[in-house]
Amino acid sequence: MPTDAGNLDEDPFRIELVAEDIPTPRRYQVVFDEARIDPDVQKVVRRLVRHGFQAYLVGGCVRDLLLDRRPKDFDVATSARPEEVRELFRNSRIIGRRFRLVHVLFQGGKVIEVATFRRNPKEDSDDGSELLIRSDNAFGVAHEDALRRDFRINALFYDVEARQILDWVGGMDDVRRQVVHTIGEPETRFREDPIRILRALKFAGRLGFAITPDVYDAVVYCRDALALAARPRLSEEILRLLRGGQARRTIYLAWETGVLDVLLPEVSALLYDDRGDDGPGQRLWRVLDYVDRRTAADRPLDDTVLWTLLLLEPMKEACDGVRDRAAAVADFLEPLIDRLAISRRYADGMRRIVAVLPRLAGGRAGRFARTDIFQPALDVLAAELTARGESTEAIDRLRSAPQPRRHHADAPQYRR
Repeated sequence: MPTDAGNLDEDPFRIELVAEDIPTPRRYQVVFDEARIDPDVQKVVRRLVRHGFQAYLVGGCVRDLLLDRRPKDFDVATSARPEEVRELFRNSRIIGRRFRLVHVLFQGGKVIEVATFRRNPKEDSDDGSELLIRSDNAFGVAHEDALRRDFRINALFYDVEARQILDWVGGMDDVRRQVVHTIGEPETRFREDPIRILRALKFAGRLGFAITPDVYDAVVYCRDALALAARPRLSEEILRLLRGGQARRTIYLAWETGVLDVLLPEVSALLYDDRGDDGPGQRLWRVLDYVDRRTAADRPLDDTVLWTLLLLEPMKEACDGVRDRAAAVADFLEPLIDRLAISRRYADGMRRIVAVLPRLAGGRAGRFARTDIFQPALDVLAAELTARGESTEAIDRLRSAPQPRRHHADAPQYRR
């Protein structure tokens, strides 16, 4: 927490209201540990301010600093237009069509994302009949940018020079209370962008926050709107649920709210299984525990492995009594590829992994050890055996054995 933060039971942040007579925004004086704020992002903000622009740290990085977490990424919001940012930083490029922003590049591949203040594009239209946002590139001012964000905990701005939090939406209260709430009426916000439903689950799971009752009810009521969302965004958000370190909790929330029924009914059906600890549903929960332990140990699993583990139980059922496991998995995945735009690369990896699992479980790898999918397949097997409470010694032997040179030079490379 910030250095002036006190006991949570008394006052979570012991913040000082700097300008009580200015209702919008409310300004809170905070002192963050400077070591937690990337020096390069401070340089970006200060250069923008020095050239006459407003510039703030925004979003998740501010929330994480308040929660005494080290942010993974730092985002900057500014009054400067993308072309103006590009002129100030030679080491930058403008990206995006739907949402134009600037990436400022630093050594080691570091990227600082700089976005111009935006406002809700609905305000440009006289037709309020369609809520779904299809464009998000209307420039605005700082308070409009805050109001167009999804959740109040993600709409806090931090002034680096003044060391102040700017809060237009009540986000500080939500951080104190540890709750997730939309900016504005939940059903409206979810119908504007159904992906926000998955983001609500993600933040509740990852941060250990509660979802407020009205937001929870809106998640349940609006879950069918996910069918209107862009399929690649659905696929990416599901991966984010799995990568965030609280996969079990977030997938449980997705199941509890019925969201999983919409996105992955094949998985949801297994979770209703009542065959006890040996049932496929209970095995999935233990597999997700394994995923979370790997993330906590800073040994995150490959995206292909994450997809395989999430779908492993229904894929195994599809293989029951079938000689050609690869073909059975391919048939099983076809409707999911269509529904969620799961990439063919991931689907090919899942097909190959599930096909070879019985052989690997018997300690035999053969020529498969020469392929790029070998180590991801061992990760899947390790998760499955751990979930079953069985020994992983065979995997340890396969990992430690000298690996032959891979013979597929053009084989797909899997993300680590």
